[in-house]
Amino acid sequence: MARFEAALAGASTSLVPREHAETIARACTEAKFDARRLAIEAREAGTLAIPFVRELTRQVPGEAARYVHLGATSQDVIDTAIVLCVNKASQRILELTRRVGNAAASIAERHRDTPMVARTLLQPATPVPFGWKAAVWLSLVARAYRAFGRAAQDAAVLQFGGAAGTLAAFGAEADAVADTLARSLGLRRPPITWHSGRDLFARLGAEAAILAGAAGKIARDVSLLMQAEVGEAFEPAAQGRGGSSAMPHKRNPAASLLALEAAQRAPGLAATLLAQLAPEHERGLGQWQSQWLTLKDLLGGTASALGAMAEVLEGLQIDTVAMANNLEQTGGLAFSEALALHLARTHGKAAAHALTEKLCAQAVLEKRHLREVAKPVVPAGELEAIFDARRSFSGAHAMIERAIATWRETAP
Repeated sequence: MARFEAALAGASTSLVPREHAETIARACTEAKFDARRLAIEAREAGTLAIPFVRELTRQVPGEAARYVHLGATSQDVIDTAIVLCVNKASQRILELTRRVGNAAASIAERHRDTPMVARTLLQPATPVPFGWKAAVWLSLVARAYRAFGRAAQDAAVLQFGGAAGTLAAFGAEADAVADTLARSLGLRRPPITWHSGRDLFARLGAEAAILAGAAGKIARDVSLLMQAEVGEAFEPAAQGRGGSSAMPHKRNPAASLLALEAAQRAPGLAATLLAQLAPEHERGLGQWQSQWLTLKDLLGGTASALGAMAEVLEGLQIDTVAMANNLEQTGGLAFSEALALHLARTHGKAAAHALTEKLCAQAVLEKRHLREVAKPVVPAGELEAIFDARRSFSGAHAMIERAIATWRETAP
């Protein structure tokens, strides 16, 4: 807010004498504020801008004090201050997202041939490369990164309209003052004031919630892979991380927990911003006043989620032996699709599916590997290929390569 007031004084050259503008700018840099007292007074005033401007004016010496906040209104100060904070926070979020994406790309590349069992509806499905699973995470992150970056860029705009939005106080120099103010603050100037059109913050909040959800998706998968009964991947170990106050043996997915809690809060916060899209006339009652609180929580939570998952993926401990063992423990049932497709060449699709279902049921009942049960219906020389996990990867490698290439184009 002080940055806005300093830039405003310097931009209003026809209204604020240069020496007074310089005095105001120095005061804005040196001013001290009692945050608690301002908060109490803001509650009475209905906006923080009123006690803030009053206190800032008190700290500006001499005649220059008369020119503080000249031609602006409370919402100009508040909204532009939010934009300045959001702009900085958004850059941090993009930086954290790049770390998550780069780590996921590295895992996808290293484990493009590491077989594991896919799980659909929490049940074993078919063999997939672990690198493909990481590439799915990567593609989600790439889309969210791109969309959030656009929303953040769009939201980095000046809010400056004066009393009702038309910059009436500046007369013929309104455009020049607004252009200078925007340049001084490193923001773009929009075609028209947006104090009653709140879509930029709503869109940014929605994209932040999606980013938090992307981190949450990765966290959900990692935490499930970390279960003792699965044991395929683990968060990096560190002193004091993931312990239990009651059970010394525990190794909890503490970082994934951080991402998941943020991902669960984010949709509600984004919905609050969406509910603020219909303010009354030229200045709404209660909508914009709550946005800095909502955005603070939403962007803070998103950054927390991304920071947690950046640490996890950069140090993810992967047990390829456990992945192979879990695949083998399906008793060959993970290869039922491959078997049915092979049989379809000679039996037709429907008959092959029915026969494979019967063979699977027999394997379960007799506690035998599906490979053994299938011997009477598949020539011996063809069985090994059917039950070779890497032969079932098909289009996975190409997908991994495309996902990595897209990420490198998105976040070079």
